[in-house]
Formats: sequence, C-alpha cells, structure tokens
Amino acid sequence: MIWFFLLSGLFLGWSLGANDAANVFGTAVGSKMVRFKMAALVASIFVVLGAVISGAGAAHTLGKLGAVNALAGSFTVALAAGATVTWMTKLKLPVSTSQAIVGAIIGWNLFTGSPTDLNSLGKIVSTWVVSPVLAAIFSIVLFKLFKLFLGKARIHLLELDAYTRVGLIVVGAFGAYSLGANNIANVMGVFVPASPFKDLNLLGFVSFSGTQQLFLLGALAIAMGIFTYSERVMRTVGNEVFKLTPVMALIVVLSESIVLFLFASESLERWLVTHGLPPIPLVPVSSSQAVIGAVIGIGIAKGGKGINFGVLGKIASGWVTTPLAAALLSFVALFFVQNVFEQEVVRPVTYELSPAVIQKLKERHIPVEHLKPLEGKDFHNMSQFREALKSLEKLSESQLYQIFMIAQKDSFRIDSTLAKREMIPTEFTPEQIRAVKRLHGRLFLHKWQLDEALAAESPAWRLKPETSVNKIYNKSIRKKRRELYVIFRVKK
Repeated sequence: MIWFFLLSGLFLGWSLGANDAANVFGTAVGSKMVRFKMAALVASIFVVLGAVISGAGAAHTLGKLGAVNALAGSFTVALAAGATVTWMTKLKLPVSTSQAIVGAIIGWNLFTGSPTDLNSLGKIVSTWVVSPVLAAIFSIVLFKLFKLFLGKARIHLLELDAYTRVGLIVVGAFGAYSLGANNIANVMGVFVPASPFKDLNLLGFVSFSGTQQLFLLGALAIAMGIFTYSERVMRTVGNEVFKLTPVMALIVVLSESIVLFLFASESLERWLVTHGLPPIPLVPVSSSQAVIGAVIGIGIAKGGKGINFGVLGKIASGWVTTPLAAALLSFVALFFVQNVFEQEVVRPVTYELSPAVIQKLKERHIPVEHLKPLEGKDFHNMSQFREALKSLEKLSESQLYQIFMIAQKDSFRIDSTLAKREMIPTEFTPEQIRAVKRLHGRLFLHKWQLDEALAAESPAWRLKPETSVNKIYNKSIRKKRRELYVIFRVKK
C-alpha cells in the first residue's frame, strides 16, 4: 500500500516533467538550436541531482503550509495536483505546479479542519508575483549586456551559433538543477510528514535521509515526464508567446534559472545572512511564471512589439484557475477516499488544552480567557477542535495555527542508547548529544516541552535572538530538533 500511495506523487512528478521541462529547454528546442532528445537527457540528469542535493530548503516551507500526515491523504493531495497539471498540459498551457500543489494542500486543510499557516502561504503567494518580475528584470539586464558585448566582440555568425548551442545546453543544465532543487518540494513535499523511508547511513560517512530517498523517486518521475510528454509544451513556450532568436533563448533560460536558484539555495541564504544581507525565502516558485516573465522581459527590451498578448492572457488564466481547481478537486477526492474507499486521509492527532498549554499560549499573547471550559479536555479530531475553539473565542487563522501547534500531543521518550545509535556525530555536536543523553528516561507530551528541556539542559540547544545574523544558526537548531522528534517519538 505504501508504494501504491506513492504512485500519485510519481504521477505528479511525471506531470511536472511533462510541463515544466519546457521552461528549461523550451526556448532552446523551440528555436531549433538543441534537439529534443539532447535537451531531455541533460534535463533529466541535472533535475535528479538538484532534487537530491538541494531539494530540502523549499520542501520545509511547503510542509509548514499544511502537514499532510497520512499516506492516503498525501496520495490524494498529490493526485489532485497532478490531475490539474495534466489537464492544463493537455491544453498546452505551461501552468504552475507550485500553484497546483499549494491549492491541493489548502483543500486538505479545509477538509480536515486544519488551520493554514498564513505566514508560509504569504511567502509562497508573494513569489507568484515576485518571480516573473525578477525574471523579467534579469532578462532585460542580460539582454542589454549581451547586446553590448556582441556589438564589441564582432564574433562570426558561425562561431556565435556554436557558442550559443553550447551555452543553451550549459544554462539548460543549470536550469534543470535549479528546477529539481526548487520544485521537488511540489512533487514529494506532501509525503515528507508521512514518509515511509528510514534514514540510511552509507559506509558510516554518507547520510542518505528518508527525505532524500523520496526526492530521488520524485526526480526520476520528473525525468520520465520530460522524456515522454514534454515536447508539445516546449513548442508553446518556445514559439508562441514571443519569437525568440537563439541568443534570446539563452538569456530567457539563464534568467529563469537564476530565479529558481535564488529561491532554493540554502548556501546562498547562508552567504547573504553572513554578510548582513536580507535572506531570500526558500519556497517552491513557479518555473512557468519565471520563464514567461523572462520572455516578456525580452519583449520589453525589444520595445514591446511582437508579444502575443492573446497567448499570454490564456496562460495567465491558467495561473488563476490552477490553485482553485486543485483545491476543489483535492477536497472532493479526499471525501471519496475517506468515505467510499475507507482510507485514512488524516492521522488521528490528539489536542489538549492542559494548564501547561494554556500558560504557553498566554506567553505567546494568544487570548485564552474564554477557553477555560475546554481546559483538560482531549480532542481527537482537527475539525472538532477547531469548532470548539471558535465557538468560545474569536480567533484569527494565525492564532488558530499557533494553538494547534502548541496543543498537539506527540509523545517523546528520551533513550540514551537510542541517542548513541541514531544521533550522527557529523550532524550533532558532542555537547548536543551529551545534553540529550542527560534527559534519559524523560517523557514529553509536546514538542515545545522537549525543546524547552533541551534549552534548559545546554546552551548548545538554545535559540538566539532572531536577528539576520542568527537566522541560519536558529534554522540549524530547529532542523536538529525535528530530527530528534523522529528519533524519540513514542510509537503508538
């Protein structure tokens, strides 16, 4: 059943490859500078590398949007997103896979009564505007620079043709790597909370996490989509929005690739923070929107003439329709999977408003005055807990999200033997490992209780003031905490 449920993620990966490979090599193939088979081979290799090596950053943000915690739920969400993307692909529209999976996750949140993290949603939605604008800006700047360079270099046309072909392949490889790194979150991100894979320690030196194993499977599905069904969408991107010369095609792919890389690179985020610069949020952005933005940028740099606004309007309508269709399809499909096929689309989670939880909510400045009637009660259903809260207190979606996170019961028992076996020295410092071992035998009913016990035990587990300089350090601590949740969670 595990492999059956993963099929929808693989289908979504295939859909992404069929649709979004056009954003990497569509302009190259459309301008007939690169053969489709060569483009598909290069894209497939580098999309796998990008997904496995650099896919974790954007996946975490998507996971915060909605923690789909049951395999049947992940299956249904991914299936709804994949069906939406495939439908749009059949219409030859380069739609946003990011929008499809976000819409499908929100459909799951609505069906289960789980609150939506508005902060994460805001970050993702803002990129739907920012990414095409950034791509257009990069495209205009690069076009001006290329024009200036070629005007002075006086390269022979045959040489320019050869250089452009090589450049399209190199830039396409970079674009495919960036696509894998950024968009694998769309394919397998919903399976991460319910991942059936265990971390592997290869030869005692190389760690191959369960998440990376998921990403490898998803990337292979993307590669299959590239080979089998991406050529027709490449023609739309490469020919119909704006007629591109080979050099323009190179500029478009480079601009789009830079945008994808900016929103996926944890290394770049660390470099920016280290140098006191504001970090770029690691979120899955739409490669479709980025490439269209880059193409429009070329059109603007050329004076605005030649842009096919009819095709552009058709594509834009797909961007508006995609998240709405995916959310609706996800909601309806979840109803059928749960009630007709009797599959668990949401894992039972217990919420308790204990005195300790009430006190923690007060510390977060969340109004709890009217929640006293619920104190000490357990809720085993997300929808029931949500309705009980809203019936007593007027709460925003953001406040509901915080209450859900703090009240959720998720037992952890610390075992020093397990810590010695599972806590890899290359990932945890010796002091962090010793601090965990000193908590041997302790049972914690909430994640935040374990976090506080670790911080009290050692400064090595404490967060620092949330300044731009400390952001990377705090992110590392939170990542290590999530690993401890997996290691010490009490199996039910």
